[in-house]
Amino acid sequence: MKKSDFNSAPVPDLSFESNFREGYVCGVDEVGRGPWAGPIVAGAVILDPANIPGGIRDSKQLTKAKREALASAIQAVARCGIGIVDVPELDAVGLTEANDLAMRRAIAALVCPVDHALVDGKRLPRDLPCAATTIIKGDSISLSIAAASIIAKVHRDATMAALAREYPGYGWETNAGYGVAQHRAALASLGITPHHRRSFAPVAKILHEVNTIES
Repeated sequence: MKKSDFNSAPVPDLSFESNFREGYVCGVDEVGRGPWAGPIVAGAVILDPANIPGGIRDSKQLTKAKREALASAIQAVARCGIGIVDVPELDAVGLTEANDLAMRRAIAALVCPVDHALVDGKRLPRDLPCAATTIIKGDSISLSIAAASIIAKVHRDATMAALAREYPGYGWETNAGYGVAQHRAALASLGITPHHRRSFAPVAKILHEVNTIES
């Protein structure tokens, strides 16, 4: 996204949250649906309207340093939950269920009764523990969802950076497990790790080729 696009992007606010005046309202968002490696991570955030850190935006509109600073600021003043689905479980249940499960876990991690969840996207996750509303591009227009997108992104990026130290060469510290050229080349030369999603077609294809050669 160009700098001019940032300047014209909508600024998230509490308009959606204000529709629910009673009880706790959380924003929910996930990161990591598309990568070939690493977990899917969801964040859930209940903001205190009287104490909201400035500068909260969709995590994709922020630099790494700004995201990390905002994640710390949000966690210091808001109720925050993280939900994680690791690769073996994701491969077992499928991507859609893993997405829903991560969101359910994020809401459960808030450790307080949530009355309504605002969920980024157009599809309502299954079996949420509370009433919920989906908001298309919610991370751009809802402060609670934007905050959730930030804490989820920062948590997953830190996880991938740690995995990159354990499995060097794939570039996870910068590509976060997405199927970019460096990652594809490393898969061909270094092979598949326990953190690669075997249910994803590009990884499954390489695994099949390796098994065919070995047999």
